[in-house]
Amino acid sequence: MDNTFDIQDELNKLPKSPGVYIMRDKNDDVIYVGKAVNLHNRVRSYFRENIGRGPWIDRMVRLIAYFEYIVTDSELEALVLENNLIKEHRPKYNTMLVDDKTYPYIKVTSEDYPRILFSREMKKDRARYFGPYTSAAAVKDTIELINKLYKLRTCNAKVAYGKRTTDRPCLNYHIGQCVAPCQGEVTVKEYGARVEQALEFLGGNYDPIIKKLEKDMTEASESLDFERAASIRDLLGSVRQVAQKQKIENSDGEDRDIIALSHKEADAVVQVFFIRGGRMIGREHFFLKTDEESTDEDIVSSFIKQYYAGTPYIPKEMYLPCELTETELIEDWLSDIRRSRVHIIVPKIGQKHKLVELAAQNAELILDKDKERLKREQGRTIGAVKEIEDILGIKGLTRMEAFDISNISGFENVGSMVVFESGRPKRSDYRKFKIKTVAGPDDYACMREVLTRRFKHGLAERQELADKGESTEFGSFTRFPDILMMDGGRGQVNIALEVLKELKLDIPVCGMVKDDNHRTRGLYYNNVELPIDRTGEGFKLITRIQDEAHRFAITYHRSLRAKDQVHSVLDEIPGVGPKKRKSLMMAFDSIDDIKNADIEKLCEVDGIRRSDAKIIYSFFHGDMVK
Repeated sequence: MDNTFDIQDELNKLPKSPGVYIMRDKNDDVIYVGKAVNLHNRVRSYFRENIGRGPWIDRMVRLIAYFEYIVTDSELEALVLENNLIKEHRPKYNTMLVDDKTYPYIKVTSEDYPRILFSREMKKDRARYFGPYTSAAAVKDTIELINKLYKLRTCNAKVAYGKRTTDRPCLNYHIGQCVAPCQGEVTVKEYGARVEQALEFLGGNYDPIIKKLEKDMTEASESLDFERAASIRDLLGSVRQVAQKQKIENSDGEDRDIIALSHKEADAVVQVFFIRGGRMIGREHFFLKTDEESTDEDIVSSFIKQYYAGTPYIPKEMYLPCELTETELIEDWLSDIRRSRVHIIVPKIGQKHKLVELAAQNAELILDKDKERLKREQGRTIGAVKEIEDILGIKGLTRMEAFDISNISGFENVGSMVVFESGRPKRSDYRKFKIKTVAGPDDYACMREVLTRRFKHGLAERQELADKGESTEFGSFTRFPDILMMDGGRGQVNIALEVLKELKLDIPVCGMVKDDNHRTRGLYYNNVELPIDRTGEGFKLITRIQDEAHRFAITYHRSLRAKDQVHSVLDEIPGVGPKKRKSLMMAFDSIDDIKNADIEKLCEVDGIRRSDAKIIYSFFHGDMVK
């Protein structure tokens, strides 16, 4: 932070232009992000006295050490930038969407011989998307069923009529689950008819498939094939979950989202009903952290900006419980994303109004039911940290870092660093270390290397940022922990203390001591082993930290072992990377087939040029081809 920053002087320099302003505290942390049509007027308003801002904003203003701003060409550009910055920094004083959820979609590709795929994102391609759905398992079951019923391909081979992609079709063809367009005998029209039937199902005509499954289940039961009957029953349940008999239908066939909320104190729940093609295909709720002074309009507006900035699908209409002052601006923004007009409607009477009321009732039920869960969650996180503070006699423990070492008899030594903030894992700050200086199974030496690299890297980045006059309090390495949690007792703690002393860093170090049964029994701090209540939330948090550090290290170690084991003779051929290797393996049934192929045959493989074919042929035959 620049200590010469004069707020009053900087307020006078603000331009009268649209843009985004960023409020920071004395630690350079972003505490609030907002947008403005006129930066000069909007930012100055925070620093005026007695204008009835409310205690929440007053508390935020008292923490402002300095501010920044970014000028944009329009208010719409400012809205987009505001969303991006809020998502990046997650400021304390912005109304925040607590749980970022992604929903499964069914994707029908735009190829001549389309495939039906599971997708978590909706790209701007020529494919058709159906959803969103609320059950990933049900979507996968439904895709599997559709592919089996209509015998659609599941491979990603480039197929065309009259062109055989492979010498023989795959297993799906032989068991009657694919018409094998890879053999070049199925016309685009014939295959397209099958796809159209599948699209009809996805578009809402579920009855034929449901009736067929019910018939198959009855026949299996009557023939005493109960295992098959149970399997069909489970599949039928999945289909009904995706294509359930709708309680809410509308003959206009439009896509719309119904949005409503319940707000009590600093907690809010927004309920969304997803209506696609006139049918409600699902509903979902979202928790938001806000303040007591926030209005319904503030919460709904923040939710729409944060949620629809990340969701892959924007419906044509949205029904809201209240008017928004920025309705026109948000409609323009959503329309730009959708590439067709989006309408925001606040229904006052009739069936549409009843839908919004129904969503609001659901939101209220969820908020009331979840109050106790939220209290328990706070006990598991902030309450657990407070217990650890009391045991150690330390205050202000926000960021905890834990480390672990993994190897098998000294093979591929690796280290892991996990981070917990306010009792919750901060996975974006996790880091992996491949040990460079230790050859054998020496955990102490490995830990010394990991800790040295972690803090030297952090110190170097801090210095680099300080030289540039930039903040040194961001990032996983530049931010140092309030305490180091070592997985072990005196030995591991002493290693950490030695490293910190060498680097002239003053950070508390605590050992998480385990008993002979590998269960946590206490904390080692200041040369004393402190007992810990095994029924308390503090003990449970320590166990979670230990388990997470161990899991992260083991996962990294396994990935390295797997990479070491996955090897092909094709990797030895100059110029053949993963993409060309994959093309070769898809085009030929075995390495021997590749070896026996002539240059012309190799050139037919997608992505293999004639120069590549010559190198591959020469590799197997020992003589260079010109």
